[in-house]
Amino acid sequence: MAQTDEFGEELADFVRRVAELKAARSVPRDDLPTVLDAAIFELDHVADRLWPGYERLFSSAAPGGGTGEHQELQLLKGALQRLPLPVALVDRETVVRRMNAAASSFTGVRAGYATGRPMTGFLAHADRVAFRTQAAAVARGEGDRSLTVHLQQCPSAPVRATLTALRPSGEPRTVVLVLLQPAAPDGPAAGPSARPVPDLAETTRHAALLDLVDAMTTALLDGPADGALGRAARVLHGRFADWVVADTGHVLDDCRPCAAGGGRPARTVVLGPSEPAAAAVAAQDPATCPLVVEAARGGSPVLRVRPADPDAFGRDASGAPVLVRADVTSLLCVPLAVPDGPVRGVLTLFRSGARPAFSLAEAQAVDMMSRHLALAMGGGATA
Repeated sequence: MAQTDEFGEELADFVRRVAELKAARSVPRDDLPTVLDAAIFELDHVADRLWPGYERLFSSAAPGGGTGEHQELQLLKGALQRLPLPVALVDRETVVRRMNAAASSFTGVRAGYATGRPMTGFLAHADRVAFRTQAAAVARGEGDRSLTVHLQQCPSAPVRATLTALRPSGEPRTVVLVLLQPAAPDGPAAGPSARPVPDLAETTRHAALLDLVDAMTTALLDGPADGALGRAARVLHGRFADWVVADTGHVLDDCRPCAAGGGRPARTVVLGPSEPAAAAVAAQDPATCPLVVEAARGGSPVLRVRPADPDAFGRDASGAPVLVRADVTSLLCVPLAVPDGPVRGVLTLFRSGARPAFSLAEAQAVDMMSRHLALAMGGGATA
């Protein structure tokens, strides 16, 4: 029975990784070789492991066995607590069990936040499938692996991830120890753990937010109400967000009434890095975007950093997840509503690539500007 359960888990893991490979078809062309290598590896896994395992289940019972190794568990605890090297312990689904202080500093992710979340969520989209595939292979006992990945915090600096299997006592399954190191030894400034001067960075961000609020106020006051949404989008695009998407109208029948009129929701404004990319998102039905529906129904902002669900903003006409195609690293989804008033629409902002994620201070500023924008829109909302 134990062998049957383990085979079922391996098969379920394989099905999930195949689904991720399908979603990864929309990564940039230069990253496709990595996805192709991962697909070939999964095919080899079916031929070499899953099929022979299936035959053994229906021919004879394979001997089980394996005992916990208490000494390795103690060694692992000591390494996580004392090693100056960035080390993390993950399961076969790359969910972080533990992360030492060096790994937290290296990745820019607090250990308390990382625990219980997939480590692939901290990597660039193009590297997630390959990392998950290699971690699953190590957990199956197919030997140690090493691959180059890129952290979302600093995608320009390659990172070498070395994976090795551990079987601590008391654990029902093999876990994976991940060691992270800069792939190019160009000094401390080249690594993702390089830190700016905190006071100077905070002052710069605060000044940039003040400039943005001033520019937004000027744009809202300098024109008629029916063009307020378009003017606001142009202020935000480029200087604050890589993508600006605005939807108006009813997002769901059970949402609060929208002042923009009845009928289905409309995608009013889309500003992106290029016209073809913007056109693909503009053709999407806002009612199929879970984040837009959530913001409109709840009437409160939604902030996501390294969104784990690739379908959170729906899919484009080709079937590719919008968040993957746009390489979104953080997003803000804000309802356009005055206090105790109707929702006039939803404003969504994307940041992608190496751009820093939206902070809580920036989310608060956008929430304030969204109320000003809803007031400026008055009874209508056209770009």
